[in-house]
Amino acid sequence: MRRQWHGGATAYGDAPMTAAGSTGGRRLAYLGTPETAVPPLQALVEAGHDVRIVVTRADRRRARGPASSPSPVKEAAASLGLPVAHDVDAILDTDAELGVVVAYGRLVPERVLDALPMLNLHFSLLPRWRGAAPVERAILAGDDETGACVMALEPTLDTGPIYARAVVPIEPGEHAGPLRRRLVEVGSRLLVEVLSGPLPDPVPQVGEPTYAKKLSAADFELDWSRPADELGRMVRLDRAWTTWRGRRLKVVEADAITAHGAGGAGGGDAAVGTLAGDVVVTGRGLLRLVVVQPEGRAPMPAGTWLRGARPQPGERLGAPR
Repeated sequence: MRRQWHGGATAYGDAPMTAAGSTGGRRLAYLGTPETAVPPLQALVEAGHDVRIVVTRADRRRARGPASSPSPVKEAAASLGLPVAHDVDAILDTDAELGVVVAYGRLVPERVLDALPMLNLHFSLLPRWRGAAPVERAILAGDDETGACVMALEPTLDTGPIYARAVVPIEPGEHAGPLRRRLVEVGSRLLVEVLSGPLPDPVPQVGEPTYAKKLSAADFELDWSRPADELGRMVRLDRAWTTWRGRRLKVVEADAITAHGAGGAGGGDAAVGTLAGDVVVTGRGLLRLVVVQPEGRAPMPAGTWLRGARPQPGERLGAPR
């Protein structure tokens, strides 16, 4: 049986869902690390659940000085007065009845899953975009929708059956940051609703799996031989960069121009990466620079940067100095 929830969410199974808090809070273990895992933790505490332990990554040494930096989830747990551990086996010493995993960053060992059932909040419409970078991969692929799923955690990567899902449209031109914030808000509500009463019976994932491989810093370098629409989607990930006269130039905002490109390069005989005013020649079509950030400086309108850079005829972005 499938039942529609408000906000586009779908629950599965025949178990009755009750108002939040009506069955009392659950004793939970929470596993998470980045900023995206903070709102779900806060939402669970606000809903009355008893978080017995929070597991997150170990503190990292800062770039300068001897001080270390805690994860965002560790900082949030401290502000909530919750105990924190860096070793997942610490869960085994608690009386938690259920684990909740949100962007933990590691696979949970099977020995821990054997001792404690766990749910995972994942920011995609599984089985599409299993893995570490579902938001980024959905944008890069040109998907027009994504979502959040609450699933049973299994030892294998994002393969568990689904308790509930919510569909979230990707707005035209939307960047990863705002989209991720919307997904976290929707996912936090979904997680609280799933835990507000008896768990519904989960259903297996259906469809062809795709995998959201993590992107490295090098992956965000703009390859000007690619089509303009692909490059525009890369810019929407908020980390796109190229080089200008041997120094890094971040591209913060850009618009693809594909309708009037001439020839294979979309710019006549000009080489890819060539600047013509605020427009860059790509492998197909043109990319108009809107906001850029030169190395060591604040973001600025592309026109402001160009007045200072004074490109010479034929100069190219991404060209070796």
